[in-house]
Amino acid sequence: MDSREATRQYRLNQWAQRIRECRSSGQKIADWCAEHGLSETTYFYWLKRVREAACEALPALNAEKNPIVPVNIAFPVADADHKRQDSSADIVVSLGAVSLEIHNSAAPALIENTLRALQNVR
Repeated sequence: MDSREATRQYRLNQWAQRIRECRSSGQKIADWCAEHGLSETTYFYWLKRVREAACEALPALNAEKNPIVPVNIAFPVADADHKRQDSSADIVVSLGAVSLEIHNSAAPALIENTLRALQNVR
């Protein structure tokens, strides 16, 4: 690491600490900056730099490590005599705006494949 990179890392660490102090103070950013003799522009500049550095430090998603899990769905043959009287789901899994409903009549292989796929959802 050269001296320029070491200086950059030092400043990022210092500003990350200041940002934590500001956020944990319970004060508004403007008030905290005024109390510490900083301009809000400087604070937000360093907040942006710290966030960028944090994003760069995240590991890249690797398709080989996180493969897409295929889900084999066996579609049952429609039986005219078999009608589900209760249409409410027995299990409901919600992730954000997406809901997955599972009924007791679901095939075990479908449930197993669905749960395997959900393990890879982030």
